[in-house]
Amino acid sequence: MSAQLRPDAPGRTDVELLLPAALADVVDGRRLLSLRPGAEPGRRDAGAAESTVADVLALLQADYPGVYRRVCDETGNLRRYVNLYLDGEDIRDLDGMSTVLPDRAELLVLQSIAGG
Repeated sequence: MSAQLRPDAPGRTDVELLLPAALADVVDGRRLLSLRPGAEPGRRDAGAAESTVADVLALLQADYPGVYRRVCDETGNLRRYVNLYLDGEDIRDLDGMSTVLPDRAELLVLQSIAGG
């Protein structure tokens, strides 16, 4: 099931993932992905689960593997040159991948650019 079509349910958080132009080509030119991470389907305590940055990345891996591979390395961690900002704050300054997402969260993906 596509991340954009997951049914509304208590405990689910809507997340807008904003992509840089360099990643938009992987998703047909889209710069905004609307995701709804949450507890695993079928779990009875789905309403009690809090969504985290790791949940969003798991959705990316399943539904948008091309974006995921450019954001995360083979160990599942953010690539060194990729920064994720939750509502304007770097997740590395929060709880990293364990950062709990507020409802209607905005995650901005920024890739560092090297030059000289």
